[in-house]
Amino acid sequence: MEDPSQLTAIIQGCLNGSREAQKMLYQHYYGYAMSVCLRYSQTREESKEILNDGFMKVFTRLSLRDEKSAFKFWLRKIMINAAIDHYRKHNKHYHHADAAESMAWMPSTQDDAIGELSHAELIEMVQQLSPAYRAVFNLFVIDGYTHEEIAIQLDITVGTSKSNLFKAREHLKAMFKKNNIKRYA
Repeated sequence: MEDPSQLTAIIQGCLNGSREAQKMLYQHYYGYAMSVCLRYSQTREESKEILNDGFMKVFTRLSLRDEKSAFKFWLRKIMINAAIDHYRKHNKHYHHADAAESMAWMPSTQDDAIGELSHAELIEMVQQLSPAYRAVFNLFVIDGYTHEEIAIQLDITVGTSKSNLFKAREHLKAMFKKNNIKRYA
């Protein structure tokens, strides 16, 4: 949807309850929204569930959107929040680190193997992380949230957020090394 007036017309149609406008908006932004949801889910089915929940929020909260901000940015935030809601609902206490483990967090000084991956490989590996590690990794590394913001969003401590990020990175590095060995062996 390159034409801003076309997007405005579709959004207005959605605000007026037009099913056709909702369908057009959904179809146009499906790929973008799905790419956000895939980062937070373990399976494609789970990402579809998050995506559909997210679009329900889009259609019910469209009137609350600040028209001055870009629609795509607003849609991305809705999808991220839908993923966080899904995480809270399904994985509330799954794989949370305890306070003692939180003290083990420290920045990695080694070369970051994650930077050498293609986007598709990284998404595939991120999907293999536990829900807690995956959520923190995506929020911090990809979406730019701070540990304080992540702690509030996921109802965990800042230390747990840091610990989960450290462990997610370590798991990703291990997966990368394993895949490299298979690739070049």
